[in-house]
Amino acid sequence: MSALHATVEDGLIRLVLDHPPVNILTREVLRELREALHTFSDHPNARVVLLSAAGRHFSAGADVGEHLPPHFERLIPEFLETVTTLDRFPLPVIAAVRGRCLGGGFELALAADLILASDTASFGQPEIVLGVAPPAAAAWLPGRCPRGVAADLLFTGDPIPAAEAERAGLVRRVVPDGELEAQATALAARLTRHSAAALREVKQMMRAGRDDLDAAAITAAGHRYVHSLMKTEDAVTGLRAFVEKRAPVWSHR
Repeated sequence: MSALHATVEDGLIRLVLDHPPVNILTREVLRELREALHTFSDHPNARVVLLSAAGRHFSAGADVGEHLPPHFERLIPEFLETVTTLDRFPLPVIAAVRGRCLGGGFELALAADLILASDTASFGQPEIVLGVAPPAAAAWLPGRCPRGVAADLLFTGDPIPAAEAERAGLVRRVVPDGELEAQATALAARLTRHSAAALREVKQMMRAGRDDLDAAAITAAGHRYVHSLMKTEDAVTGLRAFVEKRAPVWSHR
């Protein structure tokens, strides 16, 4: 059964994560998302993407078990390829977020051009609690919100509510939970009134000069994760402790 529902109608591409209960981003889910994005990237009738999720939560992040050796050597490049593909999608991308948007789920939302959030949403990068790090967020957050907010999210691992994310400029608008789908659809419909050619050109203008910088930052972060961070004792200790539902004991090495 597919964990991603993808449709296109009246210029709107809907991508809905559906991997209960909290839409964990396994390698299989990431593969489905990449394939959908590649399929729709040159769709003749498409003008905007709306990324959302079934259930109460957008996504609690990537599968922690797949971060353990040796799986991380495949997971991290595939995850970064997925968020980069979404970030570089040639048309506007809107993310509609409710509930938990954590770890890789937050990184996925950061790849969108606009985030609409329910007042139930919370955003966080808890990887530091496990002795690891979010490579895409570490590369992107300092340039997308005040440096102090980025540092707080990355160093503490504590989530922030939707209203705080809005104040930091990470979220475009916070809406009542019951109105999220309708308001996100209305915003997407607003964009579908425009010329697909013009939307594609504006997206490229917005990205002009960013692609090389983003690619270098993402590549460096991914390389450091695989070849430096995962060589530390604490990274494996923290991940295994999470999987085994116990507190980690850090060696600080």
